[in-house]
Amino acid sequence: MFYKIIISGFALLVLSNCNTQKETKSAEKVATKNNKNVEGKIIYFTEGENKFLSEYQMNVTFKNIAEDSRCPEGVTCVWEGAAVANIEFMGTTTRPMTIPLATTENAGRSYHKSTFFNGYTISLVEVNPAPTSGEGAKALSGKYRIGIVIVKGGEDSTKR
Repeated sequence: MFYKIIISGFALLVLSNCNTQKETKSAEKVATKNNKNVEGKIIYFTEGENKFLSEYQMNVTFKNIAEDSRCPEGVTCVWEGAAVANIEFMGTTTRPMTIPLATTENAGRSYHKSTFFNGYTISLVEVNPAPTSGEGAKALSGKYRIGIVIVKGGEDSTKR
């Protein structure tokens, strides 16, 4: 009887944690859409797309999604997961650098939402579409779209 109470308590804890993650995700999406937490315009890339951004004097290529362990829509998860995008940056006076940016900050797994390159802070703010419970992330290969924000300032990673 006692073990049933412990298991029920654990299940309740897990479910409340997932609900909190969903509320946080929803709040982040609303803030991003309203551009309240984003200091600059969002620049969108489809998988494999390359753009020269003359405003920043850099070439940006969205190579691929290296990992997508985000919780599928309609599924209750213990961990929200992360999507990691490999993005190649090349300034007019620098060599190309492929930098992974993630949807969540987790230093233990080397996930970072932002990086510094060529005098700019570059942040990953969107990865779409989200995986579904039926297809999973592998079915989305080649269909991803990311949004990044580039803001002047920060330490220059090319001079480390």
